[in-house]
Amino acid sequence: MGKGCVAVTKYFLFLFNLLFFVFGALILGFGLWVLLDNKSFIAVLQESSDTVKVASYILIGVGSLTMAMGFFGCIGSIYEVRCLLGLYFTCLLLILVAQITAGVLIYFQRDRLAYEMDSIIKTVIITYPNNRTTEHPLDYIQRTMKCCGFTGPGNWSENPVIKNSTKVQYSCSCRNTSLPGEVELAGLCTTLSPDPPVYETGCKTTIETWLKDNLGVILGICAAVAVVELLGMILSMCLCKNVGQEDYSKVPKY
Repeated sequence: MGKGCVAVTKYFLFLFNLLFFVFGALILGFGLWVLLDNKSFIAVLQESSDTVKVASYILIGVGSLTMAMGFFGCIGSIYEVRCLLGLYFTCLLLILVAQITAGVLIYFQRDRLAYEMDSIIKTVIITYPNNRTTEHPLDYIQRTMKCCGFTGPGNWSENPVIKNSTKVQYSCSCRNTSLPGEVELAGLCTTLSPDPPVYETGCKTTIETWLKDNLGVILGICAAVAVVELLGMILSMCLCKNVGQEDYSKVPKY
């Protein structure tokens, strides 16, 4: 009966480690996407702040560590190597503590992050269209999310080209596609109307709405990862204990 429980625990732990290997690959891929992406909102943040690049390196490191931990956990569970199981448990505990700490820090720093993002986007708008690295991602975000500016289309009034122009100009990617007329994908457009045909919603509101709509999915994923980590810790501890007892029982008694 004891051997049967150990076998079940061993293969369940192998399954959890396989899941960890997949999670690590996903985290690694996301980190590489954040680092190498040049078409989305991430590229705008990278150009104006080193924090995103540092975060991408951290994600790559965590993903690589998780993959390695999953691999060694699989080896330790199948071959019942006690030292690998102990190392796996310790790394898993550290990762869980780090995740909780990061979540708490992000929660309490959310106002500061929103302020920094506001400053970054306004800087990008002011320098538009002189920086191709940031203007293309900004156009992509405004076009795909159907928004204009960060807090609203009024942000574009700070752009020197628009401010000093004798004509009514606006960001082409802000144009409301539901209105009649030609649609340009990027750059600054001119209109004869005193009111530019742009979206009235700022990208900040659109992003917040998206996060609220998908909050259940995000929390579900985080909870699933935490449950898998806790179960992995429990199974590794049980298997490590059983392996230790079996090793002790094999010692000859005199």
